[in-house]
Amino acid sequence: MLLKGLVGSSHPVPSLAVATFATLVSAACGRSAAGCVLVAATVLTGQLSIGWCNDLVDRERDRIAGRTDKPLASGAVSSGLVTGACALAVACCVPLSFASGWRAGTAHLLGVAGGWAYDLGLKRTIWSWLPYAVSFGLLAAFITLGLPGHPAPPWWMVAAGALLGTGAHFLNVVPDVEQDLAAGVRGLPQRLGAVRSAVVGAGLLTLACVVVALGPGEPPWWAWAGLVLAVGAAAAAGLVGARGGSRRTPFLLAILTAALAVALLVGRAPHLG
Repeated sequence: MLLKGLVGSSHPVPSLAVATFATLVSAACGRSAAGCVLVAATVLTGQLSIGWCNDLVDRERDRIAGRTDKPLASGAVSSGLVTGACALAVACCVPLSFASGWRAGTAHLLGVAGGWAYDLGLKRTIWSWLPYAVSFGLLAAFITLGLPGHPAPPWWMVAAGALLGTGAHFLNVVPDVEQDLAAGVRGLPQRLGAVRSAVVGAGLLTLACVVVALGPGEPPWWAWAGLVLAVGAAAAAGLVGARGGSRRTPFLLAILTAALAVALLVGRAPHLG
């Protein structure tokens, strides 16, 4: 029961998704099997620390809002246990990051710091989108800077990461806009409102997929097919969010769109390193 609550407090779906996507792109860039395991562990520990920090910061607000889906708010897990897990994740993340080299390690830890900055205050400001843009762009840098020769990431890969992260932020907030405003959380999506945030989020995800599909070189036929699927998933995310559908569906569709974008990235492996 405690383990279930601890996992539930870590935002497991996005944490696992980001770690998996980073690992797949790393493999496409030519990382060895051991290198890919290192990337997976590094990114996962960073994402877990951000997720646990988020729920710790929001535990009182979630309790007042009656969020039974939040283990900390429902009492399924203690603050002390989550704090300890968060500290352990950070303690593991630092050496794991630098195991890929100081350049890659610095990029990754700056990205994790961006996630913490969001949790600790930026989420309540008009700049709430900025940590997502910066951190997901830096994730691309972490992946390529850890390769032999430490190549800088191509600009379009950084741009696609920033757009995917920002788009996911807008769609993730959509179901909670009213509750957030009542609690004084006034990030950019909350200020725009649920409908407009759903449209903006879908548009950013679509643009990210366009950047990847139409990157360097002549796009192969499958890139167009992948782009059509990705645009369809992004549009569905925006539509469901704008209509106030299922609470998590817009964000899950955003993850699906990101998965399609990653598939396009993997297909463009010769241009990544």
